[in-house]
Amino acid sequence: MARKPNYGFEKRQKELAKKAKKEEKNKRKLAEKEQDAPESAEEE
Repeated sequence: MARKPNYGFEKRQKELAKKAKKEEKNKRKLAEKEQDAPESAEEE
């Protein structure tokens, strides 16, 4: 008899990958924002 696919596991892995990607994007945005902030503060 063939095994039944574990859709719950697949869904969880997909959610974890999505969450990790979102966190990475937020970190990158924050780093870019921090780089831009000191430069604009010095100009004023």
